[in-house]
Amino acid sequence: MRQVWITKSGPPEVLQVRTAADPEPEPGQVRIRVRAAGVNFADTMARVGMYPDAPKPPCVVGYEVAGEVDALGAGVTTRRIGERVGALVRFGGYSDVVCVPEQQVVATPDGMSDEEAAAIPVVYLTAHHMLVYLGNVKKDDTVLIHAAAGGVGLAALQLCKHAGARTIGTASAAKHDFLRKAGLDHAIDYHTEDFEEVVKRVTDGRGVDIALDAQGGASLRKSYRSLASTGRLFMFGAASFVPEGRRSIVSAVGGLVQTPIFHPMSLMGQNRGVLGVNVGHLWNEVGILRRQLDALMVLYGAGAVKPVIDSKVPFDDAPAAHRRIAERKNVGKVLLIP
Repeated sequence: MRQVWITKSGPPEVLQVRTAADPEPEPGQVRIRVRAAGVNFADTMARVGMYPDAPKPPCVVGYEVAGEVDALGAGVTTRRIGERVGALVRFGGYSDVVCVPEQQVVATPDGMSDEEAAAIPVVYLTAHHMLVYLGNVKKDDTVLIHAAAGGVGLAALQLCKHAGARTIGTASAAKHDFLRKAGLDHAIDYHTEDFEEVVKRVTDGRGVDIALDAQGGASLRKSYRSLASTGRLFMFGAASFVPEGRRSIVSAVGGLVQTPIFHPMSLMGQNRGVLGVNVGHLWNEVGILRRQLDALMVLYGAGAVKPVIDSKVPFDDAPAAHRRIAERKNVGKVLLIP
């Protein structure tokens, strides 16, 4: 098999393709010949040494793949050889062959490409977990989506549209036309506008029912202040700690210092909630994730969600994939293609 390795902490150029023997599925596992693998912001943080969950370099990261089942471990009953599937993996996804527990594998619906199947697990699960499983998003809610043109942002936008919620999103001005065509109700240029002030103006001072914040630090404080009564703030990343995808102890420490502390008495008095979401820490709750994946496949079949593919990058050009995400140039999902 071929894999993309993080050979050491550093810039995108530390990514290298290496070969190894194909793995054999253990009991309860499914082996997949990978046709596409998802790239996520967390992968870029792992590359620069700022993602504590990742294995230490040299290592292979990657949380999601899609392809075809080509071998079954003992006891597997829900999958068959030749079936097209998508899957969640706990690292190791930057490979053209992976072995995955069968519970983490879902059949690819008719009409869904391998690229779309690889684009769903992480970003759509994250958005669904925040908005639907925990957030109870509903018709006429107002939702603030940071990084609205990213993978999670676009997934959240589609789920909000399906629920009938109003959306406010932050993104660079060059992405606003795309976002409006995708259904975003109000776009904010985070380079030139104060999103807290815009939210106050757009909502006539009420605030938003749900805020999705992957920036962390000072942004998290302002997102909290942007909540209406009974509002829910979700933190699902800390992109501000890694400016332009580079390791920066100063930025990381600064982000931590600016991260607010939420006192229970204050939360109670303001009728607000703050929740953290990290799908990568839910491996002991695979049943919950699987039910949400199944629900997303139903939504795809109904036309309610459809992944936006920004770019498909060959394994040999993996540094370009990381660079595109780190520089915030992507609109939608970046994929690695074996």
